[in-house]
Amino acid sequence: MHDRPRARTMSLARVVLCSGRSVDLAELRLSSTYRGMTEGHPGYPCRPVNEMVIKGLLSTAERTSFATPVHLVPPPREYPDQYAGAFGPVEVLPSVACVGSFRSTALDPSHDPILYRSALTVIWFQQSAWVPSECDAEGALREVDWEGLARDCEL
Repeated sequence: MHDRPRARTMSLARVVLCSGRSVDLAELRLSSTYRGMTEGHPGYPCRPVNEMVIKGLLSTAERTSFATPVHLVPPPREYPDQYAGAFGPVEVLPSVACVGSFRSTALDPSHDPILYRSALTVIWFQQSAWVPSECDAEGALREVDWEGLARDCEL
């Protein structure tokens, strides 16, 4: 009896979650968190601006990943000692916004491992523009509850 051939996927990187599950990064979009703000722009990083940034990322991810659930990793926020403006105190998110499409083995053990994969689109923030890999990914990204958030899909 021969083992079934395993489907090989081409991925940008593999991330090992804290649960031990390996997930493959199939697509990654990086952008500057505050790409719309330039020198002389009257706005500044604050809670209302950050909420607009996050809502925009979520909305775009949900439109482009219609068959895959979308999860936001709560971003770390810094509060530098600066004067508050008209919209409240300065609140800064990490400088790079990331939207990644991840795939892994099927969640449901009854699904054919050749025909099914689990999938999840994840939004997270990091300080620099680098591709997460293995165990070197941001800690919060590695803590994603794959089993509770991802969904199986047929190839």
